[in-house]
Amino acid sequence: MIHVWPTVNSNMDAQLHCRHKSMSAIIGKNGVTHHKHEGDLATPLGTFPLRQVFYRADRIIKPQAALPVIPLNPQDGWCDDPSSSSYNQHIQLPSSFRHEILWREDAVYDLIVVIGYNDCPAEPGKGSAIFMHLQRPNKTPTEGCVALTEADLRFVLAAGATEITIHQPR
Repeated sequence: MIHVWPTVNSNMDAQLHCRHKSMSAIIGKNGVTHHKHEGDLATPLGTFPLRQVFYRADRIIKPQAALPVIPLNPQDGWCDDPSSSSYNQHIQLPSSFRHEILWREDAVYDLIVVIGYNDCPAEPGKGSAIFMHLQRPNKTPTEGCVALTEADLRFVLAAGATEITIHQPR
């Protein structure tokens, strides 16, 4: 299991603990919340399973992981439209519903771990597309995800992580 501890004096800075290692993480712009909803820019609190890994095989090598590892393609997306029956699910593009494109120009989604938040079943409007993914070079906050460096995310996956707990600041 891995643990994310938000920093007390910053909404977006956190420490992720995996085995013996502590690493710098970036979370949602509005910190953490027990009452997540679509578009609130907050990271959900709680313990969640890690579902699967997506990666850009044209840019990076396949990560070692205990989870299913799937190469991305340009048609991969994630539905974030509460009015869709595919809400908070991996979809194939094009789609008439609002969605995130997983095949991005920047490197943020070169390595993605799907966090099993609001997915069993998905409750419309409760939040979607909660991932662990790569940090932006300028370390700007996420929209509710947990962002790590590529080296740190590879370490977490190679350690066999299958669950994440996101805590209140301490």
